[in-house]
Amino acid sequence: MSGANKVVEVSAALIFRDGKLLISRRHARSHLGGLWEFPGGKRETDETFEQCLIREIREELDVEISVGELFAEISHDYPEKSVHLKFFICRLISGEPQPLDCAAVKWILKNELARFEFPAADAQLLEALNRLEFPCQDGGPTRI
Repeated sequence: MSGANKVVEVSAALIFRDGKLLISRRHARSHLGGLWEFPGGKRETDETFEQCLIREIREELDVEISVGELFAEISHDYPEKSVHLKFFICRLISGEPQPLDCAAVKWILKNELARFEFPAADAQLLEALNRLEFPCQDGGPTRI
């Protein structure tokens, strides 16, 4: 990563249900506005990545989750900043995702991933997800 850029640490959730994965759309006015992403957000200095994810999902989607295993860790340089992302397999505990702090939410099938435009930082993750079998039950995917 470039030493000139500020590094932003981000925690993101991979939430599966009935063979689908939850994605959210960034507000048009935000950095990378209008693109789709995996819900989550910036880690505060006094919290773990897991604590960050529970807080961000509650604020963004009004649901409670449990954070499971780390699925992927990716660093990416944008012209204006660098991001360090940790993607966790999460389980929805209660609530139905609502777009409180995002433009939209959508449950998608694996073969629909290519229809949505994601930030460049998610490219490696999308490749990994395309090699998985999405679970029919809540929980993590199966590597194929």
